[in-house]
Amino acid sequence: MKTLLIALFLSNAAQASAPHEQALLMALDDEYKAKATYEQVIEDFGAIRPFTNIKRSEEKHIEALIPLLNKYGVAIPDNPYLGNIASFNSIKEACLGGVQAEVDNVALYDKIEAMVDQEDILNVFDRLRWASQERHLPAFQRCARRN
Repeated sequence: MKTLLIALFLSNAAQASAPHEQALLMALDDEYKAKATYEQVIEDFGAIRPFTNIKRSEEKHIEALIPLLNKYGVAIPDNPYLGNIASFNSIKEACLGGVQAEVDNVALYDKIEAMVDQEDILNVFDRLRWASQERHLPAFQRCARRN
């Protein structure tokens, strides 16, 4: 079921008619995955930082993308990752997973920014990329060193 849901989500992104629509759906997908991953960590290990703080940030990232999706007429899919994320074996492993997720997120924004000409989308992508690189990544790196 998990694979089917994710395949449907990615299929929606592939069917988007314009590159900026694809870029918005790719960004939303990554933010959905991060939120679901951090929720799973909290479920498994309790309300620990930085997962609680960054989960809230991911919710804000999703909230920043929704108006753009609406503005450009892109249907907003449900989060296919909720309840479909594998558990980590330890807090340290979860922290290292967070490091990789944020590195991947920055790389994604680097990629999808090239697909977009719309200034409003670029502004949001820049802010979300900055938060991942300058806030989330260092927090997960500290977490990995502590655990």
